[in-house]
Amino acid sequence: MAMPDVRQQISDVRRALGRRTLEAGEARVSTISQVYDTDLDDLWTVVTDAERIGRWFLPISGELKEGGHYQFEGNAGGTITACDKPNGYDATWEMGDQVSWITVRLTPVDGGTRFELEHVAHVKDEWWERFGPGATGIGWDSGLLGLASHLRDPATERLTPEQLVDWVLNGDGKLFMRLSADAWAQAAIADGADPASAQGQADRSFEAFTAY
Repeated sequence: MAMPDVRQQISDVRRALGRRTLEAGEARVSTISQVYDTDLDDLWTVVTDAERIGRWFLPISGELKEGGHYQFEGNAGGTITACDKPNGYDATWEMGDQVSWITVRLTPVDGGTRFELEHVAHVKDEWWERFGPGATGIGWDSGLLGLASHLRDPATERLTPEQLVDWVLNGDGKLFMRLSADAWAQAAIADGADPASAQGQADRSFEAFTAY
């Protein structure tokens, strides 16, 4: 897979943080988006067809329809709770005993189609204080990088785990994750976080993602 320039990729992505009150209490909201040079119908297929998802994110199984259950290989699973073809969908995002929620929105804009993902999660204060938004944000940034790479060359396959480790250790992967962690720190500061605390969280998230 031919990776885009990592500095340009980080610059092309928009990130924002917020909060939302749910029945179980206050939740953190992370939003990430990027405009891709493709039309709405193609991007819908890219993010809902199992074969194409496996080319840029992770292998996925299950029923990819409203009410269906999905499972990413070695990662999260959940239930698709709403589907509005070709504009987006809602789903639970379940790992272990942790349940959060994602919303994907696709919007035609000048220059292509915007992909926007909103992740709503109850986060323990001590966990957030240690890692901040980068703990999940770097992962979402990596997903959008994979999506950008796939749309540049749909015939190529995603990196294998071994290739990914090599990219982090010997390529631009470590720089990408450093820039992603710092970008999420800036999003936290824009949301009102103390700059020194936000940078410390970014440093710890970066260390966690690159501890091979």
